[in-house]
Amino acid sequence: MTPDTATRPLGAAAPAVAAPVLPMIGFGEVRHTRLRPARNAFAYPGYFLMLPMRAMQDPTHAAAQTGLARNRRAALSFFDTDHGDGRPLSRGGALGWLDELLHREGIDDASGEVWLQCYPRVLGYTFKPVSFWFCHRAPHDQGGALRAIVCEVNNTFGERHCYLLDQPRWGAQLDARKQFHVSPFLQVAGRYHFRFMRSTRPDGERCVARIDYDDADGAVLQTSVSGTLTPVSPRS
Repeated sequence: MTPDTATRPLGAAAPAVAAPVLPMIGFGEVRHTRLRPARNAFAYPGYFLMLPMRAMQDPTHAAAQTGLARNRRAALSFFDTDHGDGRPLSRGGALGWLDELLHREGIDDASGEVWLQCYPRVLGYTFKPVSFWFCHRAPHDQGGALRAIVCEVNNTFGERHCYLLDQPRWGAQLDARKQFHVSPFLQVAGRYHFRFMRSTRPDGERCVARIDYDDADGAVLQTSVSGTLTPVSPRS
């Protein structure tokens, strides 16, 4: 799977957000607005996982001992085989796939934490239209700043495509040419505009992932997933 690399415009520096290195669950909202040919908009409550993948690879780390079901059926669970090339944890899992992808694309300085924002399996079933891999530098390299984002897109035909956003900045717009068939109503043409925002609030860290799409005639879709993060626990 070869990703498409997006260009990076100028943007604000990454905020100094220090989330605990534990699996998180975000409770918030999903928004979807179609602007053409007829306007249609909806929003609904939603939730997602935010997983520290490097920490979770170490079975002795607290991140691997929170009770989140990994590669086994539960009310909420995470399966490595739902991502990347589907390799099991015994072969490096989803993180092993990601590291190989980054290396192929010449990114060898994203050795810090990798946070995966994805939807969990619910009672063994999953629907993952898009997942985001936030790849950071090592702590001693620019304070562990964000180095790359991989947007992993799935369609209803069981196909998967990745967009690699190189040298991103929080709050900046990142553009990528559409390369993958997602909706039967939209052609494989035009551009995606990604924007990722994180902020700290009294009730926890809030994150927003926004994807807009336009074609030669202008804006077509505006979508976003947002939520406030809290550590995963049996009560989650």
